[in-house]
Amino acid sequence: MAESSAATQSPSISSSSSGAEPSALGSGGSPGACPALGAKSCGSSCAVRDLIFWRDVKKTGFVFGTTLIMLLSLAAFSVISVVSYLILALLSVTISFRVYKSVIQAVQKSEEGHPFKTYLDVDITLSSEAFHNYMNAAMVHVNRALKLVIRLFLVEDLVDSLKLAVFMWLMTYVGAVFNGITLLILAELLVFSVPVVYEKYKTQIDHYVGIARDQTKSIVEKIQAKLPGIAKKKAE
Repeated sequence: MAESSAATQSPSISSSSSGAEPSALGSGGSPGACPALGAKSCGSSCAVRDLIFWRDVKKTGFVFGTTLIMLLSLAAFSVISVVSYLILALLSVTISFRVYKSVIQAVQKSEEGHPFKTYLDVDITLSSEAFHNYMNAAMVHVNRALKLVIRLFLVEDLVDSLKLAVFMWLMTYVGAVFNGITLLILAELLVFSVPVVYEKYKTQIDHYVGIARDQTKSIVEKIQAKLPGIAKKKAE
């Protein structure tokens, strides 16, 4: 009797264990897929983070120097001139290298082939699926920006709209002193310097930022208390 009951129980046990395995695999499958997708998005963000924090000094120095020279060139010359000079410089390097390798192959009577064959064989085509993914991601940001613009200009929140008005008023003074290229140069200098300074003096900066945030919050609360529409909305 014990053997028969054990035999009758064993199918149920095996069926429950077999049923638990797919669920475990299924539950583990989606987290495995999500980290893979997250790792892909995190890869680019981590690369940017390492770049602005000067983790690789040579790589960051090359990017920083190249973009700074580009912006300085745009400040001194027109966009057409800068682009034309860059293309001419690149063509000069590639054509010279191509001619040099051809002469070397002719002298040595070797058949190494085209010097850029490895790069010419690289598949750089953009699939329709990847294109749609990029477009969908861009549309999310576009819709979010449109919603924010409608909120601000149609005064859904009076304080937020007033903040935008004050910011734009300050930007009129900034625009009178700087042009767009100058602002981009300053932005690049800040991007490649402020994170490093913050990482080094994080404790002191957080202390003073907290004080400024508390003062700003108290001022905003006082302004909101004096505005009848905001006070009434809070009371409700």
